[in-house]
Amino acid sequence: MMTGRMESVRDIPEAQVGRRSAGVSVANVSKSYGAFKALDDVSLTVEPGEFVALLGPSGSGKSTLLMMIAGFETPSSGDLLVKGIRVNDQPAYKRGFGVVFQRYALFPHMTVSENVAYPLFRRGLRGKEVEAEVAKALDLVALGTLRNRLPAQLSGGQQQRVALARALVFKPPLLLMDEPLGALDRKLRQQLQLEIKQIHRQIGSTIIFVTHDQEEALSMADRVAVLEGGRLQQFGSPRDLYESPASAFVADFIGETSFLPVVLSPAGAEINAEIASLRIRRSIPVERVLTRSTSGRLAIRPENVQLRLSEDGPARVVESAYAGTTQVVLVEVGDVRLLSRSQMTPDRQLFHAGQRVEVDLDTTHAMVYPIE
Repeated sequence: MMTGRMESVRDIPEAQVGRRSAGVSVANVSKSYGAFKALDDVSLTVEPGEFVALLGPSGSGKSTLLMMIAGFETPSSGDLLVKGIRVNDQPAYKRGFGVVFQRYALFPHMTVSENVAYPLFRRGLRGKEVEAEVAKALDLVALGTLRNRLPAQLSGGQQQRVALARALVFKPPLLLMDEPLGALDRKLRQQLQLEIKQIHRQIGSTIIFVTHDQEEALSMADRVAVLEGGRLQQFGSPRDLYESPASAFVADFIGETSFLPVVLSPAGAEINAEIASLRIRRSIPVERVLTRSTSGRLAIRPENVQLRLSEDGPARVVESAYAGTTQVVLVEVGDVRLLSRSQMTPDRQLFHAGQRVEVDLDTTHAMVYPIE
């Protein structure tokens, strides 16, 4: 475990953050490979010292965007600006960014210290200055005692720490990470997620982190950019994305969501639904209705679906899973399925497949989207 005071980015004076980190602007960027459009008119701004995750399914364009910021790809149109300077045509080696990939790309014949020192040697540093900077970087990732080992003598998590130290040793203003934890097991991945967040608070560098893992993005980043089909779907805080998804895709991709067909009142503030013998009439905040039609798709999170045993209930329990502190239950009403998640208490009974239940929906935090 790493020790010492973990400095919050918000604790670092503004001038100091400016020296350590770089702001990035992506302005109307598109990237095409022949007829295939990998990115389509993407615009976003990353503030200095911010931790931003690029999140999306395979083929969404997230890694393409990162590779363009790094300098390994060039935009077909649009502009990339770092600290306000256009860098579209600047080669990667002149940008001076730290880059960490899922494949660690360590030199197998070099020790840990030699791998970490390599970027400094490439920049003309020698002697005690290199030794001091390498020691700081290895201490930052808690690998000081392993400095003389070869990569083959390290675990996967230790190798990833070496790759991270190598990317940080020359104090880059921007650290780019392309699914760096994807090859690790769940427990180690969660441990390194926390450690990377701690390192971010210490160094103050801007971090752009690519992942397909929703939980990873929400738990690590200050803001998350959700991409799909080469387009930016939403860019906001983890809480904004979970509680107020801007589209049905984001609602479905972030967390767990059930969708129900509903009919809206003319004012758009009341929904009506009839699914088999389940009738729903609920009010919903008008700002959470994103369709002008009188029909739509209600998106509701499982924690807002409550169940009650009833022999004459309109819904049937399809499956249930006990997860210690919570119980997750899948119910079926006609041809619609709903997911419910509730906190377990000593007096709460477990649901079982085949039971009939009443369903109560809390639509305060639900969303209504157009029917596609």
